[in-house]
Amino acid sequence: MDAAKVLDAKGLACPMPIVKTKKAMEELNIGDVLEVHATDKGAKSDLAAWTKSSGHELLKDTEEDDVLKFWIKKA
Repeated sequence: MDAAKVLDAKGLACPMPIVKTKKAMEELNIGDVLEVHATDKGAKSDLAAWTKSSGHELLKDTEEDDVLKFWIKKA
């Protein structure tokens, strides 16, 4: 999946993946996709909840080698 930007939030504990995701989303245009990489297991539920509450769209999330990957489309 093509992403306009990739955010490396690996090694960060909550709430930093959300804080950094929010900041990165502000830099994107509507319709752009942000790819987020995180290792904090709580990021899965946190990012899903944040995406929903902020009106953005969580397109996909996967886990590869203990790295959670999310693709979020800016609303």
